[in-house]
Parts: sequence; structure tokens; C-alpha cells
Amino acid sequence: TGVQTCALPILSLSNKNLAVQYLVIAGGAGGGWGGGGGGAGGVQYSTATLTPGSYPIVVGGGGSQSSNGNNSSFNSLISTGGGRGADYNNNGGNGGSGGGGRGWKIQRSPGTGTPGQGNNGGNYASQGNGGGGGASGVGGNASGNSGGSGGNATSSYFAWASATSTGVAGYYAGGGGGGSINTPYQAPGGGGGAGYGGYIYNGNTNPYFGTPSVFATINTGSGGGGGGGGQVGAGDNDAFSGTGGSGLVIVRYLMSAV
Repeated sequence: TGVQTCALPILSLSNKNLAVQYLVIAGGAGGGWGGGGGGAGGVQYSTATLTPGSYPIVVGGGGSQSSNGNNSSFNSLISTGGGRGADYNNNGGNGGSGGGGRGWKIQRSPGTGTPGQGNNGGNYASQGNGGGGGASGVGGNASGNSGGSGGNATSSYFAWASATSTGVAGYYAGGGGGGSINTPYQAPGGGGGAGYGGYIYNGNTNPYFGTPSVFATINTGSGGGGGGGGQVGAGDNDAFSGTGGSGLVIVRYLMSAV
């Protein structure tokens, strides 16, 4: 978690200006402890002509459980970290994409996304928790006891992902799935390495058993899965939630230009 900072040297023997394209993806948020899926980090693209010199790059780390992701930036373009999934104590966080809401016992609202960077988190149901927002879609709403799916990741930068071996199957910044309660269902993440939601389920056993949520993949900006909520007959136990995936910054230019 946290941020990683490095510098991009502009290599030009003739000191010419350099035309670049750059993709800035913030860190995804952690899913809520017994709550909503984490929102994806904000995704932005731009172009510029850079003069010779060094340009700081900040790559935002993924958020820990129930924590927002961290911002990424390059050349004054700042992408906002994803909003945390809602938990017992907190609403879903606002961010690049918003975190999903929480439904079990203490209901908490989903977070909102940043226009041009991501989407809102999904709403809670009677017990299920909402999915985190993704770069290409809002987080799924929970239904009954089942958590909502994470909002869709983006494939708009498939060529970038392929050239740099980043993302997952050409996708970045999916929302984490929301946690479920008293049903053996793992809400899927929105792709791009986003985490699945966890669940707690009593079934025919006593005490309860459950499946933890899934951490998001590093360098994707995707959200972590929300944990399953505590259930009747099992106290107020909440399942672990997944951490968000770190972001990334890609700068590309023609080799013939340097």
C-alpha cells in the first residue's frame, strides 16, 4: 500500500521536445470488512509534448481492508484512488470509482465515482452488499442475501496492456464484488483482476462457515472484494475483505523521436 515514486528521464541527444501519450490509473480500494466491494482507481489518458528533463511519476498503492486506494499522477494529471467498500462503521468511500454499500444489520450507503474517471458503487439489499464501481460500469446492486457484482473494467487500453504485460486479459480497473450473507455465493468482480466478494453461510453446519473475499491483482487499479457479513446465530462476525490492486502509469512515445 502507499505510493511509489520514480522519475521518467527524457532521453534526447539532440534536446528535442518529445511527444508522449500517457495512461494514469490510481490504486483500487479495499473491500469493506463484512461489506461492499472496493471501487476501482480512476483511469485517465492524455497527451503532451515534453521538454527535456525529468518528470515525477507517482503510482498509487491499493487500499487495505476498508480503505481507499491512493492517487496516481504524471505531468499534472491526477487520477483519484478508488473508494473503500462500506463496512459496519462507514459508508462506501467516494473516489475514482465509488465503493459498494453495506446491507447487513447496519446499512451504509455506496460511494460515488469521479466523472471522467469511474463510476458509482452499487447499492445494498436487505442483507447483501453492493459491488464496487468500475471504470466502465457502476457497481452491481445486491439482491436479497447476495452481494452485487463489481462494475465492469475497461478494455479501452487493450493495446497498452498487451505491450506492457499489465492488466488482466487486456482489462484494467474493475470493481470488487460485494460480500454475501447466509448464502454460498461469491459475487464476481468486474474483471481486470478485481476481487470476488466473500460470504458467510450457516447451511447445515454449526457454527457458520465462510469463504474469504479475494484480493485484487497488483498494477491493475481494481477493487478488492467485500467480506461476507455477520449472520443470525453466529454473533456479529464479519469476514475478511480483499485489498485493492495498485495502480500504474504508462508513458509511451516513438523510439525514433529520441
